[in-house]
Amino acid sequence: MSIVNIFVLSPDTRSERRIDLHWTVNELKSKLETVTGIPVFSQTITLLNSESEQRSVAQLDDDEKKVGFYGLRDYMALKVDDLNPSKNLTGQLTDVSQVEKFEISDDAYAQRKDSVLAYKQAHKVGRFAEKPEETSNDASAEDIPLGSRCEVESSEEGLSKRGTVRFFGPTKFAGGGVWVGVEYDEPMGKNDGSVQGERYFTCRQNYGVFVRPARLKVGDYPPVDDLELDEM
Repeated sequence: MSIVNIFVLSPDTRSERRIDLHWTVNELKSKLETVTGIPVFSQTITLLNSESEQRSVAQLDDDEKKVGFYGLRDYMALKVDDLNPSKNLTGQLTDVSQVEKFEISDDAYAQRKDSVLAYKQAHKVGRFAEKPEETSNDASAEDIPLGSRCEVESSEEGLSKRGTVRFFGPTKFAGGGVWVGVEYDEPMGKNDGSVQGERYFTCRQNYGVFVRPARLKVGDYPPVDDLELDEM
């Protein structure tokens, strides 16, 4: 096969090219000039084992020899360097340190009407978005007495998670704070009244759960087993 796929690497470019092994090195350089931007007379070409393995295999230094003489195989790499980079500006196209940067003070930026900041402020996006009112957890034991019937809010529509309040107070888990321990009527819970080896109340396994006071309503909620059923 006289055509091979080769990676071409230079200070400003990287590409995959089809190389004819019957080209002379000089013909190859002419074609690489349009790819790398490095003039033919300034090119020095090194054959690498692969793009990832930067081990030099050969130096293509004889312009009259055929490219195939150097043993090019599929997916090897040609590293093209510039013998006169300061004159040809090689490498400067990707050197952002030489790019003059536009700078503006925070105060001046805040006054602009065409900035991302102005857009976010106008449309209440990100940190300017309206924050929902935080639900208070400042309930007291008088509001949620032990032994009272309750219903815990559920993300599933139509699902009633009812039970009895068995605990109210601070805990050692989840950063502490006030929690309500509930014994469900059905095995929809997560524990038996204990968490991380600490017992707060006692019930059957998977009947116990702890919720924040804001997620619970106390009232005349009959046990699930006592509810009238429409069908049997």
